[in-house]
Amino acid sequence: MRTVFLLMCLVLFGLCAVGVTSSQAAGGDAKQLLLPKPETTGGMPLMEALAKRASNRSFSAEPLSEQVLSNLLWATWGVNRPDGRRTVPTSRNTQTIQVYAALESGVWLYDGVKNALSLVLAEDTRAKFGGAPLTLLYVAPIAQQASGMHAGSLYQNAGLFCASAGLANVVKTTGINALDGSLKLPDGDKVLVVQSIGWPR
Repeated sequence: MRTVFLLMCLVLFGLCAVGVTSSQAAGGDAKQLLLPKPETTGGMPLMEALAKRASNRSFSAEPLSEQVLSNLLWATWGVNRPDGRRTVPTSRNTQTIQVYAALESGVWLYDGVKNALSLVLAEDTRAKFGGAPLTLLYVAPIAQQASGMHAGSLYQNAGLFCASAGLANVVKTTGINALDGSLKLPDGDKVLVVQSIGWPR
């Protein structure tokens, strides 16, 4: 009995350690990863980040910590005001763009309101985007004229965060169709651009 109790404690501790919600632990449909609260102060001064912003395709295999991932996603598409508005403007505040994160553990959809990730594809797809530890996919309705503008605003925020944090990143259209047929998107939505991110080699 003592062995069973210890095993149960270890399982529960493991679930908590990776931020698994109670719905997943109970066998819910969606697996959700609650990210640490983003650090919204400090960092490199804006003019220095602009001076250092550059594309870099050479990544080490070192994964991003959950704190760095949380900070990055918040900078890219997080909520920064009580009324639900974001770090990036959208036309008429429509917020019709989504950010997906391709990690070793699968492809996750970012929820800026909860600062959480929801698993949408339990598959390591990173090789399809060049093998970086993380690739962000910017998904928006192709029929909306402002969708490209929105994607550009998001990946610029991400790029400036990367410059500030010492991360390498590159924005590309190579791989935008890599998950066609496996990643189920809302009707009319499409991956417009991807951004691979990691620690520089």
